Amino acid sequence: MSSQRKVRVRFAPSPTGGLHLGGVRTALFNYLYARHHGGEFVLRIEDTDQTRFVPGAEEYINECLEWCGLTPDETPNKPGEYGPYRQSERKASYRQYAEQLVNDGFAYYAFDTAEELDARRKEEPNFRYSHENRLQLRNSLSLTKEETTKLLTDGHPHTIRIKMPLEDTVSFEDMIRGRVAFETSLIDDKVLLKADGMPTYHLAVVVDDKAMEISHVFRGEEWLPSAPVHILLWEYLGWKDKMPYWAHLPLILKPDGNGKLSKRDGDRLGFPVYAMSWTDPKSGDVTKGFREMGFLPEAFINMLAVLGWNDGTEQEIFSIEELISKFSVDRVSKAGAKFDFEKAKWFNHEWIKKTDNTEILPQIEGVLNQHEVTSRPSDYVLKVLALVKERMTFVEDFWEQASFFFTIPDIYDVDAVKPKWNENKTAFFQNIAAEFETMQEWTAISLEPFFKNKVADSGMKIGELMMPFRIMLVGRKFGPDVFQIAERLGKDEVIKRIEKALPHFA
Repeated sequence: MSSQRKVRVRFAPSPTGGLHLGGVRTALFNYLYARHHGGEFVLRIEDTDQTRFVPGAEEYINECLEWCGLTPDETPNKPGEYGPYRQSERKASYRQYAEQLVNDGFAYYAFDTAEELDARRKEEPNFRYSHENRLQLRNSLSLTKEETTKLLTDGHPHTIRIKMPLEDTVSFEDMIRGRVAFETSLIDDKVLLKADGMPTYHLAVVVDDKAMEISHVFRGEEWLPSAPVHILLWEYLGWKDKMPYWAHLPLILKPDGNGKLSKRDGDRLGFPVYAMSWTDPKSGDVTKGFREMGFLPEAFINMLAVLGWNDGTEQEIFSIEELISKFSVDRVSKAGAKFDFEKAKWFNHEWIKKTDNTEILPQIEGVLNQHEVTSRPSDYVLKVLALVKERMTFVEDFWEQASFFFTIPDIYDVDAVKPKWNENKTAFFQNIAAEFETMQEWTAISLEPFFKNKVADSGMKIGELMMPFRIMLVGRKFGPDVFQIAERLGKDEVIKRIEKALPHFA
């Protein structure tokens, strides 16, 4: 990295739908690099393709970044001095540069209609607009100057295409991949300005990165084949000395490693691929996200950071502060990273365990509200959470692990204990319920010896009575320590539950 340039990076998504975890990882690596180097992280909305624009998608992107804790320094809603931050609002600047490229001989007007090009593609399955055929197509290279001028004067629809050089090699140093080289003869003449006057990604990304003084570009490796076009544009526009450093990130692969992870893979295998749930405004279909599944943002970010990066040690759990401190591009892998949902769940489990209970409380109360439990005080909920959080993979697991703290069981799993039930056991629980009434100290520490002494006095075995006690309180044979459950429930509730459950055992 040049010490002379201030680090300015950008995340530039298109507002076309849900934000794939690959997109969030690109934002994350941009963010980490900027924060590590004391630089700036910019959000730019690339909405030049109006046919793919989806209402609400930009707001969704903002909410995703906010949930992840990746707060940009400059956005369309928080502009700095390099705006506008939506490409559609920068439209006027693009034609100027496209025309400049034509005048300098690096691009040309193409008057072929979409229908004409479609017809060619049907005739030639491998058709591409390039040096091989551009003089046989309808453009300012094949037409006379007079013909071209007349078409332009008449307002004939046209695009502007880059004129890729023949027999040339474009090479550059990628921060992740090292030296990368491309033969220009193998690359087609990409459209730079569309017939509607909007730029394609190729022109817009170069013009905007220059205007916004972007110093480093982190983007997915799927953009690697476009890099030579962009590098030539930096050169042709006279900005080569201002060109950013490049880093093409490895793909996030399907769990089997066979190809890029897609939304269809998530649907097929039963896990989310979007950061947050996305509702398609046309169909109304909802695609569930990591947030809605119950992932903590810290776990989601931690999981994404180590998909294609490591710090060279065995450490796996990183706070955002640690990631900022340790992030370096030379530890980013060239190879694709397989997505492992079981590992993703492990990260969430670990983060639930290490996160302070008060931080998780709002989400836990949301889970309780879903189950129409609204009257429990927060301190009670926090005590319950402390007992069950080690068993939770997702925030939503709280209900499965702790519902009995909030509702009396109406079904009892007595099949295993019922055949061995007898009157002595019924009498034991009737008696201990009465004796519980007289206990002054109601804690797990006092309850356990009290209960065990009563079992010893009865002549029965502890194993015969502990499980029935648990089932009376919980309804099932699971949960934390039964005496801690009893302490949390409180004396009156425990007595009530014993009396309610006893008839189910007889």
